[in-house]
Amino acid sequence: MLLKMKIVVVLGEGGHTTELLNLIELLGDQHDYSYIISKEDNLSANKIKYSGPIYKLSRPRGKKSGLISSVLLTIKAGAEAISVLINVHPKAIISAGPAIAVPVSIIGKLFGVKIIFVETGSRVSTLSLTGRIMYRLSDLFFVQWQQLKKNLPKAVYAGRLI
Repeated sequence: MLLKMKIVVVLGEGGHTTELLNLIELLGDQHDYSYIISKEDNLSANKIKYSGPIYKLSRPRGKKSGLISSVLLTIKAGAEAISVLINVHPKAIISAGPAIAVPVSIIGKLFGVKIIFVETGSRVSTLSLTGRIMYRLSDLFFVQWQQLKKNLPKAVYAGRLI
């Protein structure tokens, strides 16, 4: 029997949400979940099966954000994450690819929270930008393709989430 834990789940839009919610389905309802989504995400909240508070944070970067804009947005998202993590006191943060995972995980790491990252299944041979950052930051790093694990000694391959 697993111990009941408080887990923050960082959802992204589209496939990121689907993959992570499939993982949460495997974990089941024995944990207390809280969710973080970007303020611009109007779809992810409707897909959540296991209820919990939903927090909306600023997206750290947009598709057309420049470097300075991305840095400022990342700092803003990190500042917003502080209040969420103080309120929730999670044991773990789980994410699967969205950029918003980076500032949330940095703040979580500073608070002593375990960081679990699942590289998106669309990354077969190279890591995403978020994955390259999270590989160094995470306590547990999963990949969904065996060939992606070859050059990543810390990575764990446990199959696909879709």
